[in-house]
Amino acid sequence: MAGKNKRKLEDLSVDEFMLSGFDSDEEDDCEDEESAQQKGKNKKPAPQETSVKKKGKASEHKDQLSALKSKDPEFYKFLEQNDQKLLNFDDSDSDLEDEDGDEEERMYHKLPSQLEEADDDDEEEESEKDAKQEKSSRQTTRVTEAMIENWRTGLRKEPTPNLIRDITQAFKAAVATTKGESDELCRYTISDSMVFNSLVLFCIKDMHVALNKMLKLKAPDKDQKKLILPSSSPRWQKNQIDIKMYAAGIVKLLSSLSQATVISAVLRHANQMVPYYLCLPKQCRLFLKSLIKHWSTGEETVRVLAFLALNKICRHKQEVHLNSVLKQMYIAYVQNCKFTSPTTLPMINFMQRTLSEMYALDTQVSYQHAFIYIRQLAIHLRNGMNLKKKETFQSVYNWQYVHCLYLWCRVLSTIYPSEVLEPLIYPLCQVISGCIKLVPISRYYPLRLHCVRAMILLSGNTKTFVPVLPYLLEILQQEDFNKKPGRMSVKPINFAVILKLSKTNLQEKAYKDGLVEQLYDLILEYFHTQACAIGFPELALPTIVQLKAFLKECKVANYCKQMRQLLEKIQENCSYITARRQKAAFGVADVTAVEAWEKQAAEEGTPITKYYSQWKKLREKEIQLEISGKERMEDLNLPEIKRKKAGDKKEDKKEFKGLFDSDSDDNDDDLFQSKGERGDSDEVDEGLEDLSDLSDEEAVDDSEEDDSDGDQKKPSSSKGKAPKKMLSTELKEVAEGDEDMVEDLELSDQED
Repeated sequence: MAGKNKRKLEDLSVDEFMLSGFDSDEEDDCEDEESAQQKGKNKKPAPQETSVKKKGKASEHKDQLSALKSKDPEFYKFLEQNDQKLLNFDDSDSDLEDEDGDEEERMYHKLPSQLEEADDDDEEEESEKDAKQEKSSRQTTRVTEAMIENWRTGLRKEPTPNLIRDITQAFKAAVATTKGESDELCRYTISDSMVFNSLVLFCIKDMHVALNKMLKLKAPDKDQKKLILPSSSPRWQKNQIDIKMYAAGIVKLLSSLSQATVISAVLRHANQMVPYYLCLPKQCRLFLKSLIKHWSTGEETVRVLAFLALNKICRHKQEVHLNSVLKQMYIAYVQNCKFTSPTTLPMINFMQRTLSEMYALDTQVSYQHAFIYIRQLAIHLRNGMNLKKKETFQSVYNWQYVHCLYLWCRVLSTIYPSEVLEPLIYPLCQVISGCIKLVPISRYYPLRLHCVRAMILLSGNTKTFVPVLPYLLEILQQEDFNKKPGRMSVKPINFAVILKLSKTNLQEKAYKDGLVEQLYDLILEYFHTQACAIGFPELALPTIVQLKAFLKECKVANYCKQMRQLLEKIQENCSYITARRQKAAFGVADVTAVEAWEKQAAEEGTPITKYYSQWKKLREKEIQLEISGKERMEDLNLPEIKRKKAGDKKEDKKEFKGLFDSDSDDNDDDLFQSKGERGDSDEVDEGLEDLSDLSDEEAVDDSEEDDSDGDQKKPSSSKGKAPKKMLSTELKEVAEGDEDMVEDLELSDQED
């Protein structure tokens, strides 16, 4: 039977096979009727089934009616009499109609993807999970202070693998509470904050020593730089799983803590565990990621501890971790120097210095990184120069770009001398000079000063001549320092934390004051780097000419004083180098002799180097006072002047009327003036505001003249009629005082 059915199925077409397969469900209703018919046909069920499957639905229904005639002739006769249409229907149904019906059935009747027996397996799995959870809930032990004390005494006596396993399981449970992982299966539970603190403190203090004692690791000597890896111990394989769990717990704990003091304590412990992380690659990668995050975003002590751990890992496994760590640290540095303020600037400088030390570990890897990132900066600059759009300018004139330039200047300065990185000095200087020339307007003078400071750093440490002075002297030529400022400023402008000046800043007096100070600082700093050069007089000649021209044009005494002092120091250094150079007995082409001469001059010291060392100390103190100026003013607790209202004064007069009758009327006349007298006083106030723009020296000169004429000018302050009493001789004296000021400026120009 099976063989015949198989041969018949092979003879069927695709459409007939599909029809027969889906029609089998509809034949279930008529199975009883067909079974009686099959029994009466002498064991021929297979051919009948195949014949039914070969026919369409209409012919099949007609066969069923014919079977009904033999089975129930009375009902069939009833149908012939009452419903001829049911018996005489058209049996020429096409296969397309059958297919349409099958499609409708497929839409509403689909076979399940899995058998119903699979539900029993799911129930079994769920029951197993419930059983495990119940079992774990029964086996969990609550950690107490007494248990921690027992673990502490056990570790100090003799640490065993079972004891270490219990402690690591408890530490895992403690970390799970901080991460909110309540579903994680743990042998112990931590339900009290005091227990959590004592457990973490116990692990930080005693766990590292206990692990070394259990693995029988020798303590490294003080002079020995190479670490002793725990994997060298024969007991490492047996305890590796527990140590791996503990190391992963430390990383999770670092990511969940927020208090700086606690993070610092855990990082100190993690720094001790660095040899264990070096033996666990996966945990080491997670640990490095956490360290880079704390290095770039944490508090000051947290940053330092994170850097020490990073440096320790990369020094001992450079080929494995250094490349990826440098890339991640650079990306973190760029992300965290987007905004610069007096509070964030020290952290950015810290990241610059520490990242430079990391690049110094391997110059070959550093060259690859430096080449790629300096080229990226150059591409941004080229787009800005070619497209000249606001978006391309902003991609260059931002803090991230400037800090990246300064970083690579510091990297090349730190690693010098290096034959590998020395070829990158020239392209980096070209990028910086192109950044200055991109938008050379006065609003971007702060950015120019930042770029100049970076080039001075690079030039001084790499002993490379970089033409920095033209960018500074150009400011002296373009800016009009004699122009009276349009408005007074309340506080000075901090050029260290700005890149762009607003239009209102350009009109303030503090802008020009700060600009002169910055020019003084940068010119002095650059000449300090070249003070011992044998060609210093020739290098300083354009600057001397430019400063003399500035002193002739500028009429502000405070600016002239600073630039005159700078000019004197430069000329003094030129005369010193010239006098010393005349005693030399070698030629210009003798490079070794020139280097020896410059080295000897640096050891002896020049006028600029001696002055610079003293000036630098004072300047750093001034900068610190400027940064903390607001805090100092708050700590002074200055007394406040509380002015009384007019109503309060009247009440006081009524109360003490009998005591001061004679003086009250005169005082009232002086206090309450008429509108005309008030107008005169307003003009005097405006004159004082104009005089406030003068320098300190001018104020001193004017004060001497005011003292000489003060007795005669005092009556004029009380009433408006006083100026009429002034004599012609007094006017002549005032005029002579003004001429003295002009003569001082002329004499200073003649001295130059």
